[in-house]
Amino acid sequence: MRKFAALAAVIVTITLAAFTPRHNKTVHAKPSLRLGVQMWTFRVFTFTDALNKVDSAGIKYIEQYMGQKLGGDMQGSFGLNMSADDRAKIKKLLKAKGIQMVAMGVIRPRNREEWIKTFQLAKEMGMSYVTSEPVKSQWDMVDSLAGQYGIPVAIHDHPRPNEYWHPDSVLAAIKGHKNIGACADIGHWARNGLDPVACMKMLEGHIIGAHLKDIVTFNDTKARDTVVSKGVLNIPAALAELKRQNFKGIISIEHESNWQHNLPDVIFTRQYFDEQVSKLK
Repeated sequence: MRKFAALAAVIVTITLAAFTPRHNKTVHAKPSLRLGVQMWTFRVFTFTDALNKVDSAGIKYIEQYMGQKLGGDMQGSFGLNMSADDRAKIKKLLKAKGIQMVAMGVIRPRNREEWIKTFQLAKEMGMSYVTSEPVKSQWDMVDSLAGQYGIPVAIHDHPRPNEYWHPDSVLAAIKGHKNIGACADIGHWARNGLDPVACMKMLEGHIIGAHLKDIVTFNDTKARDTVVSKGVLNIPAALAELKRQNFKGIISIEHESNWQHNLPDVIFTRQYFDEQVSKLK
């Protein structure tokens, strides 16, 4: 009887296993949008003080700009001529705060030598891309160097009459240059009288980075910045479009207002961003 009972138990176990759904142990989480800060937001402060503000806002990614005074026990400003000692101190500060310098810009190197130094600095700092408005005659050279260093170039759009104010001009630069893409500055597109969502759709598959801001007036190249969600831009629609495109870069807050006391604005933007992203499907 014991043998029959044991055999029956085995049969039941095998039968249940056959009809039990098998689940893949690998869980593929949907990519989430990530928020950073363009350090131009804190341009009236030194890099050291600005980094403390980014940290207090709970943000872990920055896009650095050339010319920001370093502060602390470092001399000079962030740029191509920084000493090896200051570069090491910057990396140490970033590591201590768990903050990643993902990019720098907006830059416009004058010649091949400056571009090489730019890519070398980006490589040393572990950047993912550089944001630029390159001289048109440099497209081939920039694309080649970007490929050599494994660091793509994201073309930024400033208000007209800037040569890259419209997505068509950015697409022209991208054509035939696999290491050149776009930095989607939604605020500047609105200043140019363009629909940011439509612009992003035009650049689908090429957007490397993005700048998050809001403005008070549409189709006004001089329109003032305001706190995100308080202006004329449809921020939820812009975030939804980036999510639809499976954007994997960093969306950098670039708040050009209330310069001396804008940390609360940045914190509000982070909270608003988190709230809106949580609603995206």
